[in-house]
Amino acid sequence: MGGVEDDEPASKRMKLSSGELRGLSNGSAFTEPIAGSSRDLMARPLPSEGDEEVIGPKGVIKRVEFVRIIAKALYSLGYNKSGAHLEEESGIPLQSSVVNLFMQQILDGNWDESVATLPNIGLLDESVIKSASFLILEQKFFEFLDGEKVMDALKTLRTEIAPLCINNNRVRELSSCLVSPSHCGFVGSLRRDIVRAKSRSKLLEELQKLLPPTIMIPERRLEHLVEQALILQREACTFHNSSDKDMSLYTDHHCGKDQIPSRTLQVLKDHTDEVWFLKFSHNGKYLASSSNDRSAIIWEVDANGGVTLKHKLSGHQKSVSCVSWSSDDHQLLTCGVEEAVRRWDVSSGDCLHVYEKVGVGLVSCSWHPNGKLIFSGVNDKSICMWELDGKELECWKGQRTLKISDLEVTSNGKLIISMCKESAILLLDREERVERFIEEDQTITSFSLSRDNRFLLVNLLNQEIHLWNIEGDIKLVAQYKGHKRTRFVIRSCFGGLEQTFIASGSEDSQVYLWHRGSCELIAALSGHSGAVNCVSWNPTNPHMLASGSDDRTIRIWGLKDLNVKRKDGQSNGIHYCNGGT
Repeated sequence: MGGVEDDEPASKRMKLSSGELRGLSNGSAFTEPIAGSSRDLMARPLPSEGDEEVIGPKGVIKRVEFVRIIAKALYSLGYNKSGAHLEEESGIPLQSSVVNLFMQQILDGNWDESVATLPNIGLLDESVIKSASFLILEQKFFEFLDGEKVMDALKTLRTEIAPLCINNNRVRELSSCLVSPSHCGFVGSLRRDIVRAKSRSKLLEELQKLLPPTIMIPERRLEHLVEQALILQREACTFHNSSDKDMSLYTDHHCGKDQIPSRTLQVLKDHTDEVWFLKFSHNGKYLASSSNDRSAIIWEVDANGGVTLKHKLSGHQKSVSCVSWSSDDHQLLTCGVEEAVRRWDVSSGDCLHVYEKVGVGLVSCSWHPNGKLIFSGVNDKSICMWELDGKELECWKGQRTLKISDLEVTSNGKLIISMCKESAILLLDREERVERFIEEDQTITSFSLSRDNRFLLVNLLNQEIHLWNIEGDIKLVAQYKGHKRTRFVIRSCFGGLEQTFIASGSEDSQVYLWHRGSCELIAALSGHSGAVNCVSWNPTNPHMLASGSDDRTIRIWGLKDLNVKRKDGQSNGIHYCNGGT
């Protein structure tokens, strides 16, 4: 195999063995020729690495590599004639003649010849040669088995695959397939592997991942490089807060400050006392607030970003310290200060249940992600788990929580997070019954869990906010400074596109925003006339932020050039723009 006359047209250089050989990897469509076929591939070796000239203003791009990657991209896109013409005009073949011979041997099922060709394609690592040989011979084994040639498959396993002395577990799996062919459907991926025998192009994909990229360029390499460049530009953009669809290859990416919510779009004035807690629902369609006025409010966010009062929830005998949304956003928990936890129906505003314990008060609340269990901190320092009907299932006693503490449960329901001491946060693994701790030098006032459950944002008494990585070994990864806190509990949150930003309230009546990665303070939003106690960023709208204050109002922040229009054309309360009426 492999000898082809040089006077054949470039588009006829390599033959395909069957119509199944389309999309050699990652779904790219191939007809004739195979990626890398051209008139001179079999006649001319690749230029040596030392002879490559460089191109580009920085002089770091090797011309040969650049041309080869472009040719590969053209073939992957189905532009076979253009790929062949590029090879011919540049004099730079996509692959060497030996590699093309090797590929054709694979496609034609010439297994012994392809194994013999392997050492000649430029492989220096004996372990790679063995691994590639294993893949080829495994394909040979499966095709024999698929053709019911069991003795030939046995011979291949005994005399060719086993002597390679690698991947012994896989060899045993192949043996089990011989002993009981029906067993193949129950051994991991073996059944899929037999199906794979009908597509030799899949084998080429696996070999391509195994072989050095200088020999066989990885599929979609150009796309990967371009995507990588775009991602690096995005990560370097301090104010990036818009969809990646807005990024273009025509210009370098740079977002302005106008992508950050910094304009007051609405001021909500339905609470009659200080606003203590805010939380958008998971779907971003609702906002819940709680207040010193002993009430909580469910607000509805319309399609245009306008916020209207849906239900005012009354019934608590004390100030409402916090709220928590069920995973489906159909129900809401509210907790009174050292009082009771109430469960509400979001649609009707009805109170569905009241959770309380005789002789003690509840101080915090959170949902299990299955929506069937709730958790609450108790002022005797324990944490309780309840069924929806109020049956207490478990209680973790001891120093588990404080009278003023947040409570979070990770989205897998495994980890309970609570402030267990003034300067420590407990991470309690319910399943493993293992306790880990975040220990600070300062008093902790509040914390917030990231959407991916990997990070915890901790507000401290000394006017600092610390970002902790709680995945694996606990470690401090960032610190944010600039806001003011001297007397009150001030809360912060993650937000923006992919939670790239950090927002926090402040006692100087401003909302502070930092870039999460660089820790750079990017904005201080004025408008409130009292301490800003809490903030919440809409998880589905990176341009919507809410803040609650001692001035009894909630401000909805959006982009400066955004005009929010209500369906009825009326305003909800009094609208301000950064403090102005």
